[in-house]
Amino acid sequence: MRTEPAMMKLRTLLPLSLLFLCIAGAVADDSVVAISVDEIHADASTLEGQRYISTGQPSEETLSLAREAGFVAVIDMRTESEDRGFNEAAAVSALGMEYIQLPVAGAQGTTFENAAALDDILAGIDGPVLMHCASGNRVGALIALRESANGASADDAIAAGKAAGLTRLEARVTELLTEQ
Repeated sequence: MRTEPAMMKLRTLLPLSLLFLCIAGAVADDSVVAISVDEIHADASTLEGQRYISTGQPSEETLSLAREAGFVAVIDMRTESEDRGFNEAAAVSALGMEYIQLPVAGAQGTTFENAAALDDILAGIDGPVLMHCASGNRVGALIALRESANGASADDAIAAGKAAGLTRLEARVTELLTEQ
């Protein structure tokens, strides 16, 4: 009869454990959400619960808000020649986050190779990541290609790219998806 109380506990705890895993899985969603810098400054809670966000060029204050929200890394997709207005690598490092540069030179840099590089980078980061270029467009383009490479249909890949900020590079992404 000693096993009956143990079974009762198991019957009670098992559904709760499964519920927790489902909730945790929802929070750990791997989709990339585009959030504008203005949205972050107006309400920094837009960062809460996000695993990956895409945005335009962040300021030092934006980076600080991201760090306060628990972000651990910043992936900068701007090229070396693009002016950021400050030393972003130093600012990110000073905040204790990892700074990773993955330069994407517009349409020419919108490639499956860069999407695979992004996939490899993201796989090596344990925690929330802020990804940016000047507007979020290049981030969205690589996300679309990444989704396609990971088995998504062309329509689903484009939708994921748009959710991550894809705009002007959509024609290039569509071209690459149809060539595949």
